[in-house]
Amino acid sequence: MQPDPANPFFTESDLPLGFPSFDRIEPRHFGPAFEQGMREQLEEIAAITREPDPATFQNVFIPLERSGRLLQRVKLVFFNLVGAHTNDALEALRTELAPKLSAHSDAMLLDEQLFRRVAAVYEQLEELDLDAESQRLVERYHLMFVRAGARLDPKDKEQLQRMNAELAELSTRFSQNVLKEVNASAIVVESADELLGLSEPEIAAAARVAEERGFSDKYVLPLQNTSGQPVLASLENRKLRRRIHEVSLARGSRGGEFDNRGIVSRVLRLRAERARLLGYENHAAYVLEDQTARTTDAVNERLAHLTPPAVRNARREGDTLQRMIEAEGDDFALEAWDWAFYAEKVKREQYAFDEQALRPYFELSRVLERGVFHAAGQLFGLRFEERTDLPTYHPDVRVFDVRDETGELFALFVADLYARPSKRGGAWMSSYVRQSGLYDDRPVVANHQNLAKPPEGEPTLLTLDEVNTMFHEFGHALHGMLSNVRYPYFSGTSVPRDFVEFPSQLNEVWGLWPEVLTHYAVHHETGKAMPAEIADKVRAVRRFNQGYATTEYLSACLLDQALHQLAPEEVPDADGLMAFEREVLGEAGVALRAVPPRYRTPYFSHILGGYSAGYYAYIWAEVLDADAVTWFEEHGGLARENGEHLRRTVLSRGGTAEPTDLYKEFRGRDAVVEPLLERRGLVGV
Repeated sequence: MQPDPANPFFTESDLPLGFPSFDRIEPRHFGPAFEQGMREQLEEIAAITREPDPATFQNVFIPLERSGRLLQRVKLVFFNLVGAHTNDALEALRTELAPKLSAHSDAMLLDEQLFRRVAAVYEQLEELDLDAESQRLVERYHLMFVRAGARLDPKDKEQLQRMNAELAELSTRFSQNVLKEVNASAIVVESADELLGLSEPEIAAAARVAEERGFSDKYVLPLQNTSGQPVLASLENRKLRRRIHEVSLARGSRGGEFDNRGIVSRVLRLRAERARLLGYENHAAYVLEDQTARTTDAVNERLAHLTPPAVRNARREGDTLQRMIEAEGDDFALEAWDWAFYAEKVKREQYAFDEQALRPYFELSRVLERGVFHAAGQLFGLRFEERTDLPTYHPDVRVFDVRDETGELFALFVADLYARPSKRGGAWMSSYVRQSGLYDDRPVVANHQNLAKPPEGEPTLLTLDEVNTMFHEFGHALHGMLSNVRYPYFSGTSVPRDFVEFPSQLNEVWGLWPEVLTHYAVHHETGKAMPAEIADKVRAVRRFNQGYATTEYLSACLLDQALHQLAPEEVPDADGLMAFEREVLGEAGVALRAVPPRYRTPYFSHILGGYSAGYYAYIWAEVLDADAVTWFEEHGGLARENGEHLRRTVLSRGGTAEPTDLYKEFRGRDAVVEPLLERRGLVGV
């Protein structure tokens, strides 16, 4: 069958750096492009196995890296759109594609003839005259094939393929349920009187969302995918706070079409069975072998070390909040829906700090352009210029040229920052084109957030958390944009999960770095800079409420590990899943009534996706970033030479070396944990 010449995926985009032709792409184009892409890649793989000459690096690994060009192109666009701006047609195709793509991957990774040629090169690796990156490519491919089951006998391979196909289908259904229920669970409020505590722009935004959803003269408060909801910090109406919180925590576990308990239980059992089939004790052991942590014991030990001081700190913070409740003449016990509200009050009392008062200084475009971009310019010599001539998939999406000090265009940056019903929750970085010297590809990367869009003509004013998130995600973007590797396999963020968060968490630091903060924190109406005393308070309160923040995060980490360290026969069924969750949190000592885990199992999207047995990665990487900050402080901070050092040792290297070696090359030694304990307020607790 000849490819349709009208399908934009069948030729390389002629837009700058291969930017997708969104103005030409229609849902009907994806299916044929996927089918053709899979066919082409299997033909390319067959050519490798038919090669009559003995296996060499050049006739095995270079063709492997070049295979699947069309498939990669359509996959990147499709799955980015499914996350950022989906629709019924894309979701139907996603459901159809999940088992097909799983089968396609297995067809390559379980191909006995292909693995034989990969293994042949691997076995003679020490005698080959390969550069370090090429040698590592052989090692990583061989390990990938082995971990995928290439050494299994034919019967076990068939079983593995069935498992992988079902897992792909279940994961798709899970994520679809999460998005649908987040939209369906949005809180409808009858009167503006119930919204006392929200700002006028926030109330206006709630009215606009209600109008869009067909609730005239009402207000709608959309939910985010975390357990806690940002509006709880401001709403004075305790009954409404409780309602929001309880709806949030019940998602995925209250019966009906979006109930995810059965899906999660089946996924856990399949993962455990697959791990056993591949020779591992459990799914966590399988996952962690290929991370910097290496073992479940290492992760369990780290979490066990951090949990007791975090919980003690949270209990102490809770006592403070309870005293404030009682001082105001109320006699109710602190609950989870009260914590954020009273924490803000305590913060104002102790620090004379009102987080809402910061928002006029954090206007979206200024934070992005004079904050995030400015820091990148100071460190790496980058310049950003918005362009409006490229087609986008939604009017809210912005695109920027990224140029280096020579003026050469070396990347495109896509900013998709507003929430909408067609977009999954959270914040993330993704790529449309990945850097590769083999193809001379330059990166096209995107950042996504879920900011509430204000009414027309009103400014978008951010919370401090939203500012931190913007800097965080841009750290991932820098990792993608500054990549300088030959092979696509190693490009940008293609590193272990417990290392990929290091550049992003380090980049968060620049948001409050004095010379960056003063550059962007300007009142959107008066044009006056944030007063120095307020800026000092912003930095001073960074350790405030860290007991809560650390405990809710660690609770989710512990839950993730417990679920994925189960043997197949130990996995609870759908009806027992939530009881198992309660048991795990209780035994770990984190079952605080007022501190729920950041995610509960039925909407814990990270662990039904790429972070299974890997949610600990944030705290693992924070050891590195907290330690790295001390290096920057010792070497003059936000200096061009410091950025170049980070770029040369870490950001440009992608996955071309072991992460621990990259960090040691940057820091001059291994990381130490003390800076993290100090940052989190866990010293002497």
